[in-house]
Amino acid sequence: MTRTRRDRGAVTAEVAIALPAVVLVLVASIHGLTAATTLMRAQDAAADAARSVARGESAAAAAGQVVGALPGGRLRTELSGDLVCATVVVRPRILGVPIALDARSCALAGGR
Repeated sequence: MTRTRRDRGAVTAEVAIALPAVVLVLVASIHGLTAATTLMRAQDAAADAARSVARGESAAAAAGQVVGALPGGRLRTELSGDLVCATVVVRPRILGVPIALDARSCALAGGR
């Protein structure tokens, strides 16, 4: 197979176009994994906060635990019958766009 002068540099142009797309997909995947990890950490923080409030600790102390475990996380607690529910909201950025992730967990209030 012979190459003509017109084909010269065609592979370079294709790589120059495809390489940024590959890098973008790689960066988006890494940010997605980071967001998934953040969501798991938020779920753990919500469970810990719900148990703490159910044991009688203040919501402010539980919020401090959430911020310590997940910087930027915010805590909302609510009492529903015998359950104390905690919701942790965090806003990580994926490709510069903030997304809202929230995790909720409930614990038995222990007769309060």
